[in-house]
Amino acid sequence: MSQKNFISNLAILIVLNLLVKPFWPLVIEPAVQQEVGNIAYGEYFSLFNFSFLLNILLDFGITNFNNKNIAQNNHLLTKHFSALFVLKLSLAFIYISATLIIGFVIGYDTRLIKLLLILGLNQFLISFIAYLRSNLLGLHLFKTDSLISILDRTIMIVLCGLILWTDVTGIKIDIMSFVYVQTIAYAFTAIIAFFAVLNKTTNLKIAWNWPFSLMILKKSYPFAILVLLMTFYNRLDAVMIERVLGGDVGAYEAGIYAKGFRLLDSANMIAYLFSVQLLPVFSRMIKYKENVEQLAKLAFTLLLTPAFIVAIGCFFYSKELTALINHGNTDSAEVFSVLMCCFVAISSTYIFGTLLTANGNLKQLNYMALAGILINLVLNIILINYYKAFGSAISSLITQFLTAGVQVYLAAKIFKFKINKRLIVQLILFVAGIFVFNIFTYNFLNNWMINFSIMTILSGIWALVVGLISVKSIFRFLKY
Repeated sequence: MSQKNFISNLAILIVLNLLVKPFWPLVIEPAVQQEVGNIAYGEYFSLFNFSFLLNILLDFGITNFNNKNIAQNNHLLTKHFSALFVLKLSLAFIYISATLIIGFVIGYDTRLIKLLLILGLNQFLISFIAYLRSNLLGLHLFKTDSLISILDRTIMIVLCGLILWTDVTGIKIDIMSFVYVQTIAYAFTAIIAFFAVLNKTTNLKIAWNWPFSLMILKKSYPFAILVLLMTFYNRLDAVMIERVLGGDVGAYEAGIYAKGFRLLDSANMIAYLFSVQLLPVFSRMIKYKENVEQLAKLAFTLLLTPAFIVAIGCFFYSKELTALINHGNTDSAEVFSVLMCCFVAISSTYIFGTLLTANGNLKQLNYMALAGILINLVLNIILINYYKAFGSAISSLITQFLTAGVQVYLAAKIFKFKINKRLIVQLILFVAGIFVFNIFTYNFLNNWMINFSIMTILSGIWALVVGLISVKSIFRFLKY
């Protein structure tokens, strides 16, 4: 696939997701939380994150392995899909059983276990969709993947909107109906994605193939360990808030964290989409021994430029933005301001972590992720007791920047990237400029939205002025 097609397909994917996906966390979820309250939503958010912790048992690294492998060997689709479909179903049983058992052990009651069961089913459907999409991405069917990527959220938005704002369904919104809507949307999307992949296979016969499954698991287990470790240090915060503080206090603080996390989760969607597109491209470039430095640099500047603008802008406008998202409520403003700063580190991770994954440097990444978990655990245990949800946000910020720094160092060392002094100076000037623009525009007019917009426009122009982004570099990349 040409680099020009990569940019155009990435643009389509991002535009579609920008039009649909942010509506879920920025409109639907706050409306649901407003209806059910912080405690009920905090319980849901904690269990939702808990259901992520053993998510790797659903996948065992198969999706990442499959994305890379199909990208390099398209002709293996039918053979792999036949065996991996059955394997995914087997792993789903193991995952749900393990999740429920651990839920019982750590003290979840029958009511929460029921909710956890449905959330576990949803996780299986999400994982299955991701696996199906990995086949589409490996085949470079980016437009089909783009449509499937927004299908589940589109269905959820429509159904929840009908329940929240009309009497058509006759259903009152609560956490269980909220979760069931997600189940319906994921199930329908999984069916559509299944037939999209099936259409690209030939003479498919679904059958259990133990030798092949064992071989795939052996090959993919390094991916599995990496995903498990990274999931823990990315998803442990809300679970620890609820468990460490306990009772209604823990659930309430988890609800506060959920409010602060919401916009970060939306922003992460774009960075994640970027990485999903980059993985097969990096994989092919590495296979054919092409130089990845220019692509990595361009991806870094394209993603980090808006990341800095968003993170610093959200830090200054934390109260205004949380009030806008959460129906005038600003109780999560401090948590929000800290968590949004994580977006810079996470964006960097999506670039360099993806590059290292494509290159097979999983051992180094696993050590990095394990260190991240230990740091996150220690910091959470200390800070949650003193600062509650805000303490967990600080823990996340420190962990994300430390692990991102390690990945940048590893990528530079392994691929022998030159120290780009010019880029470093440009980044320093760019970040300093964003701070100046925020300081001078914050009270510029009585309307904060206009002030925020002016700051964003000035920051975008400043990125061009300092040379961080240029039309020339993009055209050079397209030619490359």
